[in-house]
Amino acid sequence: MADRKITPIAEIITDFNDKFGIPRQSGRIKTAMGKIVFEKKFSNKEAIKGLEEFSHLWLIFDFSKSHTESFSPTVRPPRLGGNKRIGVFATRSPFRPNSLGLSSVKLERIEQDGSIIVSGVDILSGTPIYDIKPYIPYTDIHNDAVGSYAQENKNHRLVIKSGEELLNVIEKDKIETVIDCLCDDPRPSYQADKNRVYNMLFGNYDIHFRICDDEISIIGVDKK
Repeated sequence: MADRKITPIAEIITDFNDKFGIPRQSGRIKTAMGKIVFEKKFSNKEAIKGLEEFSHLWLIFDFSKSHTESFSPTVRPPRLGGNKRIGVFATRSPFRPNSLGLSSVKLERIEQDGSIIVSGVDILSGTPIYDIKPYIPYTDIHNDAVGSYAQENKNHRLVIKSGEELLNVIEKDKIETVIDCLCDDPRPSYQADKNRVYNMLFGNYDIHFRICDDEISIIGVDKK
């Protein structure tokens, strides 16, 4: 089987500047925004003609911070506590043979310059995009689908106990997204140290917080 090189067609700019804090799945944080900017070679409005008639898109991207030369047939999904191994192809782990990711996002609008604004993103800022495909409801929705272990914690949410007022230094249109990302519990399941201070990078801000049981205490917000 011959190797074939694939080339990024674009990159996506988001408020997620670090892997910690990125939503676990696309669409989970609906207000998380992204801007897809095409590479010069592919920046042609003819290439996206008709895309505006679709509400959602599939993005195929590169887990650019998770490249590895070796192949491991099993990984430890964080939602399984980080101790149980499962086959890599039965997970959405970034540590894969070709480090390809797949996200379903909502198309918000297409800008005059041809860049694409999307929401519900779960992708690190600066990530290369390899392809964009329209989401087609009558084939892409499977009402009888089974989600195995991924279903078990889908409704897990934290609540902010104190310090929420510290978020007021953040732009008003981004506060809801920050709160949703925090309440979605960015920690791996095996981290439960109530004294540990976590920090989440979001846009131009570094947010410091602790988690005890299912409650968050925000202890500081620094502007970078």
